[in-house]
Amino acid sequence: MKRMLLALALTVAAGGALAADAPGVPVTKAPAGAEVYIISPKDGAVVGTEVTVQFGLKGMGVAPAGVKKEGTGHHHLLVDVKDMPAAGQPIPKDAQHVHFGNGQTETTLKLAPGKHTLQLELADENHVPFDPPVVSKQVIITVK
Repeated sequence: MKRMLLALALTVAAGGALAADAPGVPVTKAPAGAEVYIISPKDGAVVGTEVTVQFGLKGMGVAPAGVKKEGTGHHHLLVDVKDMPAAGQPIPKDAQHVHFGNGQTETTLKLAPGKHTLQLELADENHVPFDPPVVSKQVIITVK
């Protein structure tokens, strides 16, 4: 029985080591000088519970998710995110990581009263952040 448990433990450990060496999702290089930014609202703005967020992009174009075209990507809005999405992995899709895979450049959010952070990250056709990351400055807003 002890030998079977030892063999199982060694098999699991070896499998984990092989998985760690497995190639990840391909990462797309960002063009030099590419920038993403939030046009509106401005940092420090006081807004209502419905707030329109406008996205800006310089040095690249916007294309829908799934469309591979050099020098393009699509927006992801990070709402109240403390840690940036992992490099080399698709950006999660949830209430804090909002995807704009149709190439949208603005959205209207409903937010609870209080302070909130907004930040954009551009990703490639597979929702994987560029290398180096194309990330906006964080905007802090207060919802009344």
